[in-house]
Amino acid sequence: MGQAGMAEAAVRYLRSARTPAPRPVEALPRPELRCVGADERAPLDPAEFRRVLGNFATGVTVITAPPATTGDSPTASPAGFACQSFTSLSLDPPLVAFMVGRTSTTWPRIARAGVFCVNVLAAHQTELCSAFAVRGADKFAGVAYDAAPVSGSPRLSGAVAWIDCAIHAVHTGGDHLIVVGRVDALGTAADDPDPEGPLLFHRGRFARLSD
Repeated sequence: MGQAGMAEAAVRYLRSARTPAPRPVEALPRPELRCVGADERAPLDPAEFRRVLGNFATGVTVITAPPATTGDSPTASPAGFACQSFTSLSLDPPLVAFMVGRTSTTWPRIARAGVFCVNVLAAHQTELCSAFAVRGADKFAGVAYDAAPVSGSPRLSGAVAWIDCAIHAVHTGGDHLIVVGRVDALGTAADDPDPEGPLLFHRGRFARLSD
């Protein structure tokens, strides 16, 4: 077999061995968990932990997911929550990650969907962020969005960037879950050639970049 024949055989093998698309993950239970037991002395004061870590400025995102189907009945609305703990993870394969509290009421809906979209908020979207940070309300009321191209998750209008993902893995991390997503599509605000920049969070307050 010549080099061309071997190359064709390799391509056929790789295609046949291609990993199938991941199925939606099962929604995890939301136990009342603590990093340490109630009878144990915490190694650090939680207030001091928050104060010191608050000096690390972060961007602000909203994680969204489409209505999930439970049996033959889809949920009435998409899911979403405001998230600071988002990060890029890997270039090859393209992976991102976010952290969510294990008692979150939104996470089980995202888990059932098996997909999500990361919406990187713009500097003017403080009210939108606050709306997605509350529990129990209809977070999408009056919010403009379209469907992300692969997952169909809500892609919020005005965001400076979006990352369309499938859930790749979920790991425990104390009182949070570490959700790893495989990136299927991504982009930036196409309608604004000179975006205003991202929304930031620092020392318990919203902030923005300055020249």
